[in-house]
Amino acid sequence: MANNLNSASSAMLQAIFFIVLSSQPTTMKRRSFVKASLITTAAGAVIPQISEAAIHKTGIHQFYELRVYTLKNAQQQEIVEEYFANAFIPALNRYGSKHIGLFTELKPTGQTKLYAFIPYNSWDDLMTISDKLAADKLYLAAGDAYLNAPATEPAYERIESSLLKAFAHTPVLQAPEKKPRIFELRRYEHASEAAGKKKLEMFNDAGEINIFKRLGFNPVFFGETIIGELRPNLIYMVTFDDMAAHDNHWKAFGNDPEWKKISAIPDYADAKLVSRITSTFIVPATCSQI
Repeated sequence: MANNLNSASSAMLQAIFFIVLSSQPTTMKRRSFVKASLITTAAGAVIPQISEAAIHKTGIHQFYELRVYTLKNAQQQEIVEEYFANAFIPALNRYGSKHIGLFTELKPTGQTKLYAFIPYNSWDDLMTISDKLAADKLYLAAGDAYLNAPATEPAYERIESSLLKAFAHTPVLQAPEKKPRIFELRRYEHASEAAGKKKLEMFNDAGEINIFKRLGFNPVFFGETIIGELRPNLIYMVTFDDMAAHDNHWKAFGNDPEWKKISAIPDYADAKLVSRITSTFIVPATCSQI
């Protein structure tokens, strides 16, 4: 059941929600990436939660861009947030990328940074999006204040970007229920590529991801950083109702019998695999789809 984006567009207006899958293999650097598109309704309905087995059957394996905007003042923050709300998010949605996240720091010291999370359903989607946006008149008009900000009054100070590949056992993000909540963005840095691969194994094959899910961390994504700063590292996002819930969940994790069993395996000792953990607490901006 393979439909392309053009044939799906008319059906989008009539369905309450649906998923259109398009699979076409390509080869790049000796690795196969599956071309796929995951589409929800134009009305912005939330993609339903689907089983892990069903996710694997789709053949979708997402890539994520994680952007961090450094801002000078509230005016720049307003420009960037309006760009996401009125130009970037609507355009990405039109081209098949759903659940674009934009977040502010929970307790900023001075002017907040903005954290943007942008999922792509395939390598091809990631590689072609810039050309699509450059030719999109609606996007260019709506994003003019951001895209063409003068050098004397820039829209932001700098953008730091990382490119992540979704973990094998969580190839598609899972957007949580929309309600007031906090998000924790965690980065695990490794002393070597070998240590990083071993930590991936611990998450994917040894069952660490399953513990997060079972204990109600509501993980949004797990990604291996393939381009970006402070490599090798992996990054993931979990979410809680509040800081008290955060503390209780992590306490339960540390006391979990399955976690104790896994972490007691000598090859999985944190001292061998993780050289530094960075935790950032963030909350959704008004326009965020996560």
